[in-house]
Amino acid sequence: MSSLDELQALLGQPARPQPNPDDWFEVERHVGAALPADFKVFLDAFGSGVISGELVVFHPRGSSPLLDRMRKTHRMRTERRDRALSRGEVDQVPYPIHPEPGGLISWGYDYSGDEHFFLPCGPDPEQWKIVTMLHEEGCETFDGPFSSFVLASMY
Repeated sequence: MSSLDELQALLGQPARPQPNPDDWFEVERHVGAALPADFKVFLDAFGSGVISGELVVFHPRGSSPLLDRMRKTHRMRTERRDRALSRGEVDQVPYPIHPEPGGLISWGYDYSGDEHFFLPCGPDPEQWKIVTMLHEEGCETFDGPFSSFVLASMY
């Protein structure tokens, strides 16, 4: 069973199983690449919302659209990164932020104050890592796909 299948089995039947590939067009145009398939399949099935009372995710057509969230987060994080780099605090911001090449791509946050990003570490989005910025205290990197990350965060 894939991690996506396992996640869907844990969460039950989605309330909104109406995928529309057009939903992702503007987001992926902004990113300049396709997003990981399991991320899109999950969001198409379940929509925006809170997973396990903690992890907040955004669909392109949600009440808080993913693209709006990305633009706001990328702008805010770029400003913070620029300030940190100007103070010589390179270890606090080890990754550039999209739209810089290889920059982190925002997809959600949690109620602990952590922000979650895709790290486009190669041309294949299925191989991208997940980086969590820990409430202004550095980063953690997760090697698995989105669905494995969500499963790990639930336990």
